[in-house]
Amino acid sequence: MIKTLDRRAWMQAAGALAASVAVPAVSAQERVRLIFSEALTENDVRAKLLMERFAPAVASDFDFKPHWGATLFRQGTELVAMQRGNLDMGALSVSDIQRQIPEWGIIGAPYVFRDLAHAQKVFKSDVGRELFQMAEEKIGVKFIAPWYIGTRHVSLRGKKKVMTPADLSGVKLRMPAGEGWQFIGTALGANPVPVAYGEVYTALQTGAIDAQDNPMPLTRAGKFYEVLGQYVLTGHLVNFNILGVRKTLWDSLSPARRDKLQKAMEDVCEAVTAQMVKEENELAAYFRSKGLDVYEPNRTAFRDHALGVLRRSKFVNEWKPGMLDRISSL
Repeated sequence: MIKTLDRRAWMQAAGALAASVAVPAVSAQERVRLIFSEALTENDVRAKLLMERFAPAVASDFDFKPHWGATLFRQGTELVAMQRGNLDMGALSVSDIQRQIPEWGIIGAPYVFRDLAHAQKVFKSDVGRELFQMAEEKIGVKFIAPWYIGTRHVSLRGKKKVMTPADLSGVKLRMPAGEGWQFIGTALGANPVPVAYGEVYTALQTGAIDAQDNPMPLTRAGKFYEVLGQYVLTGHLVNFNILGVRKTLWDSLSPARRDKLQKAMEDVCEAVTAQMVKEENELAAYFRSKGLDVYEPNRTAFRDHALGVLRRSKFVNEWKPGMLDRISSL
């Protein structure tokens, strides 16, 4: 969360300036450079699908130059790099966008999305179009589509059954650093502790934390199941990254090239989402095979508790009035 109005104003001004810079149209013969930076490795399914599906689909018009493992820009700095014109395309997290557009925080809050289908419906609704338009105007990014990266659940050491938020009282729950993330841990009823993803395994192993919060694919990738006893399907956050390009670059393209780029980006987002759903459907059985108890708690109790905490928090004052009800009604 940006703490001062000066900082927020500066970042919004930077976005507006980037959006207003005139960029000459690219000639029809020249391939357009598309520099892309991501923290994920080239072996990640998202990276593979970008190279196998997206890159060939746009190759006649765009020179796609991906950089993996945050080797070009550190994770969380991609948006500013796009605004400065140093990065052309990115898959941005809601928390990154929220730092400059607080209203976006609503779709990064726990249980605002009931499930994947609800989230997809929201993105295709007037609410989604409104959020995307807001991004164009305030930060100078043309967002095309979201790709699903999994639903976050709580997994714990030990075998104590967790059915309601009261059962997480006193549990040291790893959450990513940042005020918004720590708030989610509190809204679940736990004691949130900021720990970097790369340190989660050791923190669980040593007892520095009692639990962690990640989608199933990331839990498997980090081999956290080796030091966990149970996987509680809280389903508290439907996680997306939003694929987008610099607005100045988008504005420089011909209509034909915009259509080609948009279709290819939408297609790869659908492919990533389908793959993540497939993995999630398989991973519950995989974790059980590794000796974990996998079960669903009282989600209604968790959702009611989290939304109650949320409605009493300062964050709700940053959202556009009435938007939470509009999302809930879909």
